[in-house]
Amino acid sequence: MLVSLHVKNMALIREAEVEFGKGLNIMTGETGAGKSIVIGSVNIALGTGNFKDYVPEDADYALVELVFTTDSPRVRQMMDDQDIPFEDQDIIITRKFKGGRSVSKVNGETVPVAFVKELSSELIDIHGQHEHQSLLYGKNHLNILDGFAGEELSSLLKDCQQQYHGFQKIKREWQKANKEESERAKELDFLQFEVNEIEAAALQIGEDEELEASYRLMVNGQKIMEALSETGALTGANGFSGASDEIGRAARAIGSVRDYDETLGQLSDTLLDIESLMGDFNRGLSDYMDQFTFDEQELRRIEERLDLINRFKTKYGNTIEKIIEAGRQKRERLEVLSNYEAYLCNLKAEYEKKEKELKKTANEISKIRKSYAKQLSAKITEALIDLNFLEVRFDIDFKELKEVGETGQDEICFMISTNPGLPLRPLGSVASGGELSRIMLAIKAVMADKDEVETLIFDEIDTGISGRTAQKVSEKMAVIAGNHQILCITHLAQIAAMADHHYVIEKKPADSKTVTNIGLLTEEESVLELARILGGAKITDTVLQSAREMKELAKNEKKY
Repeated sequence: MLVSLHVKNMALIREAEVEFGKGLNIMTGETGAGKSIVIGSVNIALGTGNFKDYVPEDADYALVELVFTTDSPRVRQMMDDQDIPFEDQDIIITRKFKGGRSVSKVNGETVPVAFVKELSSELIDIHGQHEHQSLLYGKNHLNILDGFAGEELSSLLKDCQQQYHGFQKIKREWQKANKEESERAKELDFLQFEVNEIEAAALQIGEDEELEASYRLMVNGQKIMEALSETGALTGANGFSGASDEIGRAARAIGSVRDYDETLGQLSDTLLDIESLMGDFNRGLSDYMDQFTFDEQELRRIEERLDLINRFKTKYGNTIEKIIEAGRQKRERLEVLSNYEAYLCNLKAEYEKKEKELKKTANEISKIRKSYAKQLSAKITEALIDLNFLEVRFDIDFKELKEVGETGQDEICFMISTNPGLPLRPLGSVASGGELSRIMLAIKAVMADKDEVETLIFDEIDTGISGRTAQKVSEKMAVIAGNHQILCITHLAQIAAMADHHYVIEKKPADSKTVTNIGLLTEEESVLELARILGGAKITDTVLQSAREMKELAKNEKKY
């Protein structure tokens, strides 16, 4: 339910806050008083409108805030998915415009406008002046019928959607499998070549890293040997006279005097350790040089192996693991193509199985739809008669689509005849704009106990009607208000009289400007507003009495 609307700096509204109640909330006022600003503000908050042409030039910012209360599990799930706090069943939707940009928030959390639109579709249904045009499209007719059928149909529709996607997947595979034999033969030959190539390579995981290390060593062999030879000459390895000999002579020299001073003994020991380390180093160096070999043939083998691996990495995947996996997948595909007749046979069986399941579900859906279509037609006809379509006939026409889709195989069209003797024709080619508006109201009345959206807004649904028809419209609004919260802007006293909560929208001067105010009327003020609508500028006692009687009759008419 919409609890309140807070508007700031929107067109003629400087600031207004309106609290709404259950049942029928009626808004009236003179033409040009600013009733459209209210609906415009709601649309802006819900992300279906923008601030253009609403924000006054002298305003730093504009703000619209809606407060809802709901116990809808679907809404709770949506809030949880976005990690938005949702306590006490309250939802506060705010949209603020400042500095040329707007920001939307839900319960204080900044959110994309797309989320606000999705969320609002679960909270409120706005029936604007031109929304009845949606009745011109057959897809909407199908949605209305499916909504009327309710739970009995919804589970089948979910099954149909899943089966449809499964069928489409196998259908694409089937179409791909049925390509020309020559193309299959080419693919078979190419796959055989690739599989043989990968398997013949016998790649080992980690092999490329080992080969690259060996290659780096071998390709720098000459440089390594030159460096080692120079090192040996300097240190005295391999018979060279070098640092090792000099250190040996130095050790013998200091050793000859070590007994004369303790410090000399320590220095002598240190030098002897250095002599020993140099000996170890020179032996290690000699061993390495003796073992180090440069095999040009081995280098060529490593180069060729690395070239093969790098070519495979470019062709099949950038690691040996991916190359091996590519080979496995190609081997599986090769086995499929090699046993193609069996593969086609299995695929065809699966295709036919899924097609049969889908058609069976579609037939069950059609059967249920046709059953409910009779009930819906009867109820809409009854509702239309209540709305002063005295000679109306209404029916739902079914056509079978060539292929089953996500929602089955039905195409439906609402058919109507509003005059005796005339045949049933598609709704869009018969009904006028005013009639479409009343037909939409009739459908809303029929769907009232099926519609899970709690709040409905009707913006000037009374366009083009008066007298008895207006009275019938008001009665139908009261029926819907028994199950829903309704906000309605109207110019007609018959509809306004049905109000559970009556608001007046009026322009008043303030600080050398004209501003719009919205106020909740008392019972007596509501009667006076009805009298104004009935009598215009001059309200006589007779007009006032008529307004009171109209209000009393409306109370007696309500069933809630």
